[in-house]
Amino acid sequence: MVFSWLSSWLPVSLHRLWLWSTALVLALGLLQLTRLLARRQKLLRALDSFPGPPIHWFFGHAKEIEEGGGLDKMISWANTYPSAHPLWFGRFVGFLNIYDPDYAKAVYSRGDPKAWDIYSFFLPWIGKGLLVLDGPKWFQHRKLLTPAFHNEVLKSYVSLFAESTHAMLEKWKEKVCVNTCVEIFNDMGFMALDSLMKCIFGKTHKGQTQSGTDYYLASTNLALMMQERIQTFYYHNDFLYWLTPHGRNFLRACKIAHDHTDKVIRERKAALKGEELEKIQKKRHLDFLDILLGVKDENKTNLSDMDLRAEVDTFMFEGHDTTTTSISWFLYCMALYPEHQRLCRKEIQEILQGRDTFQWEDLAKMTYLTYCIKESFRLYPTVPQVYRQLSKPVTFTDGRSLPEGSLVSLHIYALHRNPTVWTDPEVFDPQRFTPENSSGRHPFAFMPFSAGPRNFIGQQFAMTEMKVVTALCLLHFEFSPSPTQPPIKQLQLVLRSKNGIHLHLKRLT
Repeated sequence: MVFSWLSSWLPVSLHRLWLWSTALVLALGLLQLTRLLARRQKLLRALDSFPGPPIHWFFGHAKEIEEGGGLDKMISWANTYPSAHPLWFGRFVGFLNIYDPDYAKAVYSRGDPKAWDIYSFFLPWIGKGLLVLDGPKWFQHRKLLTPAFHNEVLKSYVSLFAESTHAMLEKWKEKVCVNTCVEIFNDMGFMALDSLMKCIFGKTHKGQTQSGTDYYLASTNLALMMQERIQTFYYHNDFLYWLTPHGRNFLRACKIAHDHTDKVIRERKAALKGEELEKIQKKRHLDFLDILLGVKDENKTNLSDMDLRAEVDTFMFEGHDTTTTSISWFLYCMALYPEHQRLCRKEIQEILQGRDTFQWEDLAKMTYLTYCIKESFRLYPTVPQVYRQLSKPVTFTDGRSLPEGSLVSLHIYALHRNPTVWTDPEVFDPQRFTPENSSGRHPFAFMPFSAGPRNFIGQQFAMTEMKVVTALCLLHFEFSPSPTQPPIKQLQLVLRSKNGIHLHLKRLT
């Protein structure tokens, strides 16, 4: 009798449960669709006064960007639509894409937060570090991390940068004995990882050998997958994304990166047991982790373990990918323009006067090298595109405006090639950055490290490393391009080359 009752009750209950579940899912889906449609209408109204390229009803501009070469497509649009135009990823995420210095100043001189529609994708990878934080906590972390980039700290890094660079140069000397054409991008990536491990954790990770391959490949793949997620609008939904193979691969790569970071932090904390933190702070060479472990807020509180890992992962991401990219493109420019390569090499030789090591004071004397680095940043900006969400309305110099909550994309790649700002923008001309030639230029025409309150906190670190690495490379090798393997520009958060960067190397010492 009991079983008879159960058999009659269970199917009805399950049927009702299925109906209720289906109704709930449909209601939630309808609510989400209504919210997205309302948001789309709000964005359409905000962007209504800005003409732009036709919008596909389903893909927005995403498919056209993918098929049209991405960066080159942006340049063609920038030449057609003065100052700015709408940019849509799918139907529901629309930005005002700007590439005019006055427009850039109106937005990036303020402290508006990063656009959460894009930067929330970073959370599984780098957590809530300085890159994605907003409000009082961002200000607090910015203040706490500033001492980590003081000149007194950077001075001690010069010898570390040189050590890692020399290891890379030895690899190149072996390679050119077999083939003078070398793919430099991967070697540069391992060198940058090695340098960061020394500067962040105070130890080498053998990052220029196979033991560093797992982390290096994970970092590279994460940047590629992040860019693919941004440009693939149906990946924007978290629920759908984590169900895809792409999403699962992203999480696996995140785990490799996190395991790498967690392991070294655990080792450092274990080493600190029984030892006064103040003694660590008195070491001659402080690394980034030393400083993070020692900083305290106004309440005398240290960073939490979660904040600590987020800031380390953020610095690893920003310091590794950006350095690899910027130095590789600089050497490519030197290969294309041998007359500037010779002038840089001559300047470096005159500074060293026979010495084989750099001092901190030498870096400020590298005037022409700095001009060439800046010009390479202009043509090949490390981060070609950054995003903001307006915390208050903005009115541009031409009278057009955007309301609070609007999304803005600054296309630095197009800004740096804006013909209304730069004469012959496709020409490599370091003289643009001499004091007499740059004094009258718009302050927001050149933004390799972004600008305003949320500019890149590590820009002095980056310039220090770039000068040391590039100077040593030019001292030991002469570079020329590979005519059969020109680089293919590809946006992967940073500006990479789809096929690597192949250069012919001639050993000088």
